[in-house]
Amino acid sequence: MVDAYLGLGGNIGDREAQLKAALAQLANHAQIEVIAVSPMYETKPVGYVEQPDFLNVCVHIQTSLTPHELLEVGLAIEANLHRVRDVRWGPRTIDIDILLYADCIIETQTLMVPHPRMTERAFVMIPLNDIASDVIEPRSGRAIHTLVTPDATVVRYKS
Repeated sequence: MVDAYLGLGGNIGDREAQLKAALAQLANHAQIEVIAVSPMYETKPVGYVEQPDFLNVCVHIQTSLTPHELLEVGLAIEANLHRVRDVRWGPRTIDIDILLYADCIIETQTLMVPHPRMTERAFVMIPLNDIASDVIEPRSGRAIHTLVTPDATVVRYKS
């Protein structure tokens, strides 16, 4: 089993229900064990800003899936939850990104791990820090807690 960290977010419909449904589908997969889930955070959109705020979480899993198999599982869950890819960084029911997969650096046409923009995004790093503060980000060689920058636009969500 390999440790991996995923980032989940969505801003269409019942955001909390969508995140919980995605987490349940991950937990129900035979080759995935959910180890920890961060608190939910409400965040402003990045890139395309004319859209509703997001809810985001990070999740620590252990899996026997390869990185590309894990990507396929994430894409299947997105499809199950009616993810539509119309606008880059646009509104979505759910988005599942592989942030870290063990200490691997993967650069293929379909998958980049660590996620290429994760350290630039407080909506990823703040919840990731909640569950993986001492984990080493393999590109920088630094612990997650040393890469986090506070951001007032990332607010812990109270359901």
